[in-house]
Amino acid sequence: MPIATVNPANGETLKTYEPMDEDELERRLELAEATFRTYRTTSFAERARLLTRAAELLDEDQREIGRVVTTEMGKPVRQARAEAAKCAKAMRWYAEHAERLLADEEPAESDVRDSGASRVRVRYRPLGPVLAVMPWNFPLWQVVRFAAPALMAGNVGLLKHASNVPQTALYLEDLFHRAGFPEGCFQTLLIGSGAVDDVLRDERVKAATLTGSEPAGRAVASTAGEMIKKTVLELGGSDPYIVMPSADLDRAAEVAVTARVQNNGQSCIAAKRFIVHTDVYDAFAEKFVAGMRALKVGDPLAEDTEIGPLASERGRDDLEELVDDARHGGATVLCGGERPDGPGWYYPPTVLSGITREMRVHREEAFGPVATLYRADDVDEAVLIANDSDFGLSSNVWTRDEAEVERFARDLEAGSVYVNGMTASHPAFPFGGVKRSGYGRELSGHGIREFCNITTVWQGA
Repeated sequence: MPIATVNPANGETLKTYEPMDEDELERRLELAEATFRTYRTTSFAERARLLTRAAELLDEDQREIGRVVTTEMGKPVRQARAEAAKCAKAMRWYAEHAERLLADEEPAESDVRDSGASRVRVRYRPLGPVLAVMPWNFPLWQVVRFAAPALMAGNVGLLKHASNVPQTALYLEDLFHRAGFPEGCFQTLLIGSGAVDDVLRDERVKAATLTGSEPAGRAVASTAGEMIKKTVLELGGSDPYIVMPSADLDRAAEVAVTARVQNNGQSCIAAKRFIVHTDVYDAFAEKFVAGMRALKVGDPLAEDTEIGPLASERGRDDLEELVDDARHGGATVLCGGERPDGPGWYYPPTVLSGITREMRVHREEAFGPVATLYRADDVDEAVLIANDSDFGLSSNVWTRDEAEVERFARDLEAGSVYVNGMTASHPAFPFGGVKRSGYGRELSGHGIREFCNITTVWQGA
């Protein structure tokens, strides 16, 4: 895949980049290692000052970078600006909280005495250069939620971004440079996916984080395991959205639309499988389908557009194949389901019912504005359907019954359970999944400690 900006609204190639050659890649790896040796000793106050400045610059650049993001991957421009604002918020959060999150810990005095020590401390120290392999769907946020904690912990970052968002990738490197971070603290590597393995094998790279597809995660994890390097993986998701009889149906249906089509439906944490109790199934389905039909599809740079094009022609083809397979297997198309004529990689908001386990859309992630409806007779069946997936990223539950809340919180196989609301990442809360959705956590104190050397400092009498 070439490293290029291709406008998904019309298929026009706007800018193409040559991959870095071996000499330039070597120079950047050497620079990362050299910079880490000094940057690791900077104070939290200095790191916070730099990261806060990066947040200020990002706020100033919001309109400009929003248009770049939309032009590269197609999300509605208002959502692109909101993504930039969210990144600035996360930077400020880590600038404010990192020192507390990484403060030395002192074990219980009784345990210290029992070990024969006069003092024991647990200290969080940075690892070194960390490779981030990032996707195109949230081209700013996915990077910042790695970079902000990594830089505040004293690590340096190497970004291998998706090949279809090179301008965004280069912008991020420039952002941290303009903020005053030392040269080499954060570098974008314009390389193809085939070069990732060699970078990960380089002894100067100490760890890696990847957000992306299951095959990509498997490849990175395999190499990292061979090299005995720490990894954090956030892979696909096919999140359930469960609606029980006690739910506020109007609100549940309204939020369901947003939960499914955020980012043109191209989000790992988008709700995809809507599991509705049979007592309220018909009423919910009517409201949900009406909401999906009402969405405005159009030019992603227009302020009133709610659904833009998918990011790539291949992505649209894959989504269309899932819908066609379900249709041929007996599913009912309640709305959408037909590729529109004209330029660009558009696909309409689509709702399918009558899903069976044999259909691909039941097993695979639908990465676009396609929702599947399931009917459940009770809590047990809702849990069974929800967990009948290889993925386990997040989940959504709508109920006013506290006993049901506790049941779902206990039994849903997911990294998050959102009750009466839509899944959304926040810098203060850990984010990640189980099963084939990956391992490790981003964000919060858990995320910043993922790439730290957790060091026990034991002192004798």
